[in-house]
Amino acid sequence: MRRRGVILWDFDGTLAYLKGMWAGALLEVLDERVPGHGMTRDSLRPFLNAGFPWHEPERPHLDLAEPGAWWASLGRVLARAYESAGLAKAAAAELATHVRARYVDPGRWRAYDDAAPTLHHLRDFGWRQAILSNHVPELPTLVEALGLAGTVERVICSAATGYEKPHAEAYRAALAVTDDPEVAWMVGDSVVADVLGAERAGLRAILVRKRDERARWCSPDLAGVVEIVGEA
Repeated sequence: MRRRGVILWDFDGTLAYLKGMWAGALLEVLDERVPGHGMTRDSLRPFLNAGFPWHEPERPHLDLAEPGAWWASLGRVLARAYESAGLAKAAAAELATHVRARYVDPGRWRAYDDAAPTLHHLRDFGWRQAILSNHVPELPTLVEALGLAGTVERVICSAATGYEKPHAEAYRAALAVTDDPEVAWMVGDSVVADVLGAERAGLRAILVRKRDERARWCSPDLAGVVEIVGEA
């Protein structure tokens, strides 16, 4: 079968999701260890709007391209969120160390119903596929646990490369390990990271699960991706 090119997929919000995301993981740990704390996901979220590597994608994070360093840096962000709940600095730092296990627990993640069927169909139709995501170091383990690893050749994670989308190097790294294909698509749910950044890097891009006038191609689901890449 003729090889058609490469499709790069975002992960979180595109192929899979975690209910409650970071605020939810923080809250669950807080519920277990500090009953009666009075915090909610909504009250924690404002303290999670800065400090993650992908909040500064214009700056390379090569110093964090190792799991221990990545989580140590993030731990300080999570601890500050706990301090907002009134915890002392030492207690907040200790509590933050428990969030990692909660967030990367594969049993808490869910693949969207259309993820596996779409990935299988496109693979069988001749497309090579990889995941390119701003995510935690444990992303390859999550992809494997969700049964998606067999449909993609590579998992390229910002926590390993030190570059977050929409930094141009994030896409260059992904294209380099997929042999610089003549035809390359990026598919994701962020118009900035997955569409505009990808297009600046020379890829075609599809926005999924939402619409935005800045995106040339949009689809409410992943099934629409099959039609778009087949017709473009």
